Amino acid sequence: MTVMQERAMLTREKVIAGAADVFYRLGFGGATLADIIAAAGVTKGALYFHFPSKDDVAFAVIDAEHEIATAAATRILESSSGPLESMLRLCADLAERLTTDPIVRAGIRLTTETSTFDRSVTRPYEDWLATFETLARAATVAGELRADTDAEKLAHFIIPAFTGVQMVSDVFTERADLRQRVREMWEILLPGLVPPGSQGSSERMLAAAFPAR
Repeated sequence: MTVMQERAMLTREKVIAGAADVFYRLGFGGATLADIIAAAGVTKGALYFHFPSKDDVAFAVIDAEHEIATAAATRILESSSGPLESMLRLCADLAERLTTDPIVRAGIRLTTETSTFDRSVTRPYEDWLATFETLARAATVAGELRADTDAEKLAHFIIPAFTGVQMVSDVFTERADLRQRVREMWEILLPGLVPPGSQGSSERMLAAAFPAR
């Protein structure tokens, strides 16, 4: 990679980081390119070199968020001992990133403003739904979930439920209580999902995924 290419990449990353801060604070509609330029500390020409419009900057933030979440999910899936543990740890990890990672926070906010864009921004949700459906099916086969569990229905409940929990948490506490609220979501779900006699095991998994602080 040449020096020019490295500088261009660094500038692009600065724009995405600055835009993430602006989009999270102001939303897509409230943000302006002038706000993004100021937050990123770049010139107007530098921004337009990489992104022709505010929409393009927003799509880049969403893509960056999805890359971060996907990389984290891959590590969790490779290190978990089973599918139910993976489901719990994936939720805990995203909850943590939604409180600490500016790009993840901004990307998730932008995906909830779908009516703003003329391009679909559903891919992150589609990937999460597919991942959780696969994990739910595997957990059922492994006996970690009840034999009559409908994996597709469960995935289509958990992902919207998580989305709702994080949005309400953002409204009330700016997500300061998000990990606790997500843990409570699972505390309600697990008794109805786990086979009789496996409650202790699922409770230990939950405690490990959401350790006390």
